[in-house]
Amino acid sequence: MPEPEILKFTSSGGIPNNPDLPVLLYRAVLLADPGTFEALINKNGWECRWRNGIFNYHHFHSTAHETLAVARGNATVLLGGEDGREVDLSPGDIVILPAGTGHKRIRSSPDLLIVGAYPPGQEYEIEKPKAGGFNEAVTRIKAVPLPTSDPVTGPDGALTRLWTD
Repeated sequence: MPEPEILKFTSSGGIPNNPDLPVLLYRAVLLADPGTFEALINKNGWECRWRNGIFNYHHFHSTAHETLAVARGNATVLLGGEDGREVDLSPGDIVILPAGTGHKRIRSSPDLLIVGAYPPGQEYEIEKPKAGGFNEAVTRIKAVPLPTSDPVTGPDGALTRLWTD
């Protein structure tokens, strides 16, 4: 399995992003049905919880890390807030977002299907950018436990090497 691309973001436009952990982007991991993605991610200790698209507005999760697996279709996603980076996603791509990372769908094909997953015990809420600051969100972000496994490659994968205390 190839190493993921590593993307790092500073706070931007009311989105805290993660001050310590990078986004991991695996390209063309699987070209299969959503159930195959779910089997891989679940086997590697994460919980697949939904199938859908990506919201078309900036948001983040301060209480959970999130994996987005592209099962079908294509999308351009803005990661990291207004000053972040547009990333083109294709079937088979998997993005691992550390808690606090902003994301927004810019455009997508009509058949876009994403599988969303989280580490066990981590519950998320959808938070929008806050113009007045996000100190409380950063406190929550720093308290989110590190996963014990990479959702793509398992306990000895890139996430466990790159996301250290």
